Amino acid sequence: MTSPKASPAPLEQGTLGSTGARKALAGFFVSGLLLSFLGAILPSWQHHLSSEYLTVGLYFVGLIAGLIGSVWVSPPLLRRKGIGWTLSFACAIASSALVYLAFVSPPFPAWWRVAGLALIGYSAGVLHTAIFHAISAMYRHDPAATVNLAGILFVLGCLTVALLVSGAYYAYSAPAIQTWIAVIPGVFGWIYVRSRFTPQPVREQPSPQAFLSELRSPGAVLLSLLLFFQFGNEWAIAGWLPLFLSQRLGISPATSLLMLALYWLALLVGRVVAQWILPRVRHTRLLLASVLSSMLGCVVLIATDNRFGAVSGILLVGAAFAPIYPLVVEKIGHRFPHYHPGSYNGIFSLAMAGGLLAPCALGYFASVWGVRVVMGLPLAGSAMVFLLVILIRLEARLSAPVK
Repeated sequence: MTSPKASPAPLEQGTLGSTGARKALAGFFVSGLLLSFLGAILPSWQHHLSSEYLTVGLYFVGLIAGLIGSVWVSPPLLRRKGIGWTLSFACAIASSALVYLAFVSPPFPAWWRVAGLALIGYSAGVLHTAIFHAISAMYRHDPAATVNLAGILFVLGCLTVALLVSGAYYAYSAPAIQTWIAVIPGVFGWIYVRSRFTPQPVREQPSPQAFLSELRSPGAVLLSLLLFFQFGNEWAIAGWLPLFLSQRLGISPATSLLMLALYWLALLVGRVVAQWILPRVRHTRLLLASVLSSMLGCVVLIATDNRFGAVSGILLVGAAFAPIYPLVVEKIGHRFPHYHPGSYNGIFSLAMAGGLLAPCALGYFASVWGVRVVMGLPLAGSAMVFLLVILIRLEARLSAPVK
């Protein structure tokens, strides 16, 4: 009597409740870890002891180059290999890049680290593309819940890397810290390679004509610019806060990294609280209040000369930044309901570039005007966001149909 054959495991569907979609969504934790890694590791590379700000800006150039390079590679990988293989490939590249950076930590020339950071940016870009395709059905089922959960996981990754580097700063060398961090994407890659996902059609990258067509209306341009400046504000602080605190206030590297973790924690808690507040207050008023509070927090960080002022400014900035992105995404969802997470959309492309261009530009600005300009840039960026919020409100009134 033959024993019955074991039926193969069913493919994991890309729906809200599926294991496959949830596993893919968890990749945003790895994404947050990778993109915030540079801001957290700079003190371990001893940049708080020098004024080589142009070198720091060059590191961000490598990260941007890797992200841009992944745009043309990711769709063919998804078509040929599928979601699970692409997710595990991105995690493997990320883990290998972190190990490589452990071997080329200072005193190796900076160009070696720029190459490693380009690999990290490349792996993050491939990871994003695979995640967006895997969660397409989840996004269609419940866009708000998907965006909120993705944001929470991303910030958790950022918070984790800051806490890891801070806790191990005096106990381990920079290479050892980076090797330990490399284990995290390695574990995720192992999980993804053992998972199965339902194949989904891969959307083509939009043509230049389609890209420009999305930016024809004044509302689209204003929303794109708002996200551009807001992402730049958030990442300017995330990339430079530890160096600013160490050089401007004389705070130890480990403590400055703890304050970076406090910034991510304020951002995380603020976004969770914002979901409770959003149904209860007018969104335009909340957006304006958040922008003004972030400007006040930047002023506090520029003016303070003690730790209490630094902590107060960080908490104020983190909490103020928290509701801005969800509010803008909600506006984009109402104005552009055709947005699909699996394709590169013009209204988000400009914003993502702004997120890393700001800390990159700070490398040049700090070399000319000193490290104090680090908080001056997000202050100016917040002022631009305030102006854009006013313009968006005016544009919405002017474009509304006359009753």
